[in-house]
Amino acid sequence: MKPSVSIIILNYKGREDTLACLRSLEHLTYPQTHIILVDNDSGDGTPEAVRRAHPNVEVIETGANLGFTGGNNIGIRRALERGADYIMLLNNDTVAAPDMLDLMIEAMEADPAIGVTGPMIYYYSSPEIIWSAGGAIDWRRGTTYMIGVNEEDKTQFGVEPRPVDFVTGCCLLARRAVWEQVGLLDDQFFMYWEEAEWCVRAARAGYRIVHVPLAMLWHKISLEQRGASTRTYYYMTRNRLLFLRRSHAGLQSWLYTLTEFARTFMSWTLRPKWQDRRHLRGVMLRAIKDFSTGRFGQMMV
Repeated sequence: MKPSVSIIILNYKGREDTLACLRSLEHLTYPQTHIILVDNDSGDGTPEAVRRAHPNVEVIETGANLGFTGGNNIGIRRALERGADYIMLLNNDTVAAPDMLDLMIEAMEADPAIGVTGPMIYYYSSPEIIWSAGGAIDWRRGTTYMIGVNEEDKTQFGVEPRPVDFVTGCCLLARRAVWEQVGLLDDQFFMYWEEAEWCVRAARAGYRIVHVPLAMLWHKISLEQRGASTRTYYYMTRNRLLFLRRSHAGLQSWLYTLTEFARTFMSWTLRPKWQDRRHLRGVMLRAIKDFSTGRFGQMMV
């Protein structure tokens, strides 16, 4: 019998995307799956709609917006209680290829040292353009980035599983043993940077993290570069610092990051072409202050 896989889908005000994602999962060819839908108090009728359309999906209503970390952690705990051999985090705004899970499990079963895998993720609106071929950590600059972003897939990443520093929480598959050994996602992040920090823990515990190029997923994220919203920029700024602390980054990472913040602040202040970003200066200062004073979790309005 094949290993069992619990797939956790977190929903927050995304009913139609969630229903479309669940429809794509009906075509998975991997036989041993159980889907857990965690609803972060969306108030959009998602739990009821899922129960009607997909009665085999387990629905958990959190009663509050617990963020990416809190909502997924509830699902992970439930999957562990159920005895799942593998647990996958999957964004609700994705569509999976039917054999995606087969290929990822095959890679992991072939090498017990592999603890975490992620698929090739494309833009839904541009199906052959890569959004993520795994993630890399630049420890000199204290930042992370998606490998292959905006490249056309010409098999430049090969066909065999390949090592990466982390895989995005958009689709992250890990062995039960990894969750049990390194713990759950860090709730202090709330959203953004949490999967990179978790993968650092997994790697330092001795597990390999790999990208599986032939496993395919399409993500409904814009191809165009988007201006950061106030909330997104807050979390990306504060949590970058939290990542550096949690991962015990070296002095060079800290100096580069703080220097970059200072340069960005001055550019937004002095250069006319960045005047549309000036409103984010206060957000940056607030994020740095909240990090310094230990105010984590959800951004306070």
